[in-house]
Amino acid sequence: MSKKFPIKPAQPGRICWGCDRYCPADALQCGNGSVATPHPSELFGDDWLEWGLDAKSAAATPPVQAGTEAE
Repeated sequence: MSKKFPIKPAQPGRICWGCDRYCPADALQCGNGSVATPHPSELFGDDWLEWGLDAKSAAATPPVQAGTEAE
């Protein structure tokens, strides 16, 4: 069972976010590369969850059916 992912960690730069171990950034245990994986808030800003993977999509235009003309 995976750990709950912290949405707004206090100091995200001190932890590697590449797996469920959440190792210190200077002592990686999983071999997930030579550099710690940054938290999404470090890459995309504090509002990353508003438009991230689980964000609600904006109202999309209805698709045009094949064989009909667009107005």
